[in-house]
Amino acid sequence: MAWVFLVAAVVFEVSATICLRMSVTGSRGWYIPVGVGYVLAFTALSSALVQGMELGVAYGIWAATGVALTAVLSRVFFKEPLTLLMCCGIILIMGGVLLIEVGSV
Repeated sequence: MAWVFLVAAVVFEVSATICLRMSVTGSRGWYIPVGVGYVLAFTALSSALVQGMELGVAYGIWAATGVALTAVLSRVFFKEPLTLLMCCGIILIMGGVLLIEVGSV
């Protein structure tokens, strides 16, 4: 169940961040889903911790996945750059999170 909460935390955090970008370029009404999304993200993350997931693993996966998804979705939705160097950085982040996960066993 902890993994379900962690996935929800990632989805809410990335959604809130995309809405934050929309609030800058569009209507101020986007601030409502920003606030709700971040509250839900932290609630889901804390629920994953309550379910027994280790903090280092949960936060590492949450943060790294959020960074990677936000970079990709920014490219898709806002036509922001996603260079080869940025993709290499995403791969390095994923590798670091994998090492944290393997090291926690």
